[in-house]
Amino acid sequence: MTAPDLGARGTAGWSIDAPIEASIDTSIEETEEPRGPVGKAFRLSAADSLSLGNALSGFLSVVVLAYSAIDQLKVDGKFEPDPRFFGTAVVLLLIGATCDLFDGLVARRFRASAMGAELDNLADVISFGFAPAFMVVIWGGFAERLPLWLVLAAAGSVLLAGVIRLARFACVKTKSGDFMGLPIPMGAMTVVSIVLLFQPTVWTIGGIFAVAWLMVSRVEYPKPKGNLAALVLGWMMINVACLTIWAAGLAGGDELIQVGAIMQIAIVSAIPLRVLMFKRSQRKERSSI
Repeated sequence: MTAPDLGARGTAGWSIDAPIEASIDTSIEETEEPRGPVGKAFRLSAADSLSLGNALSGFLSVVVLAYSAIDQLKVDGKFEPDPRFFGTAVVLLLIGATCDLFDGLVARRFRASAMGAELDNLADVISFGFAPAFMVVIWGGFAERLPLWLVLAAAGSVLLAGVIRLARFACVKTKSGDFMGLPIPMGAMTVVSIVLLFQPTVWTIGGIFAVAWLMVSRVEYPKPKGNLAALVLGWMMINVACLTIWAAGLAGGDELIQVGAIMQIAIVSAIPLRVLMFKRSQRKERSSI
């Protein structure tokens, strides 16, 4: 549409002079000029492939849980969470977490595309925001132990806290270089641990709300680098092995999954307590001086 058309239709008959028309056309052209490396933005790097694998893993996790609910409701009319489906869904989330752990390392080692950071955040929303929130709904929404609105509120808090956490991560950098708030993959794994370890009650729903709060809190969590990154990767592989044994119904599987879930919750809980104790000791030292 040209400028005279805009004057006739969009401004109820107001006329536009030629100089103004020229300035409008110029400003439109300027705003429509491409910004940044447009050609490079369409090239996927190896790190981007890992981010896409993360997103696909989260999507498949949701599909597995949805299929388990639909299949049982269609046959029996009642849904009981099946450990095999939950185990498969959690293994997929751990695969996504492994992709998320490596995509940053690969991007730094090789080449990062112009949209790498955005792909990483979008994938994290699917795998560590929506997928665990959906798992909470499957876990508590059909149990009839709690009101549905409370289960949905807990699931929604996980999703929204994850979205806020990722948005803040893109905008705010800490002086120490650590994460501000519980990283979303660790938050997702903690929610999963609560789901696998406990029945839906008011107390366990409270634990899920606490995890959501930790994600948006100002508590600093160490960033996995070097030996710590290797330790995190080893911890994920151990969890995958324990979940496989548990889902297959092998001997000792229940004990393994319980120990792993308890350790996950303990690690996430211990870090804020350690930070609080450290800050308290710092305040004491300052007051003594």
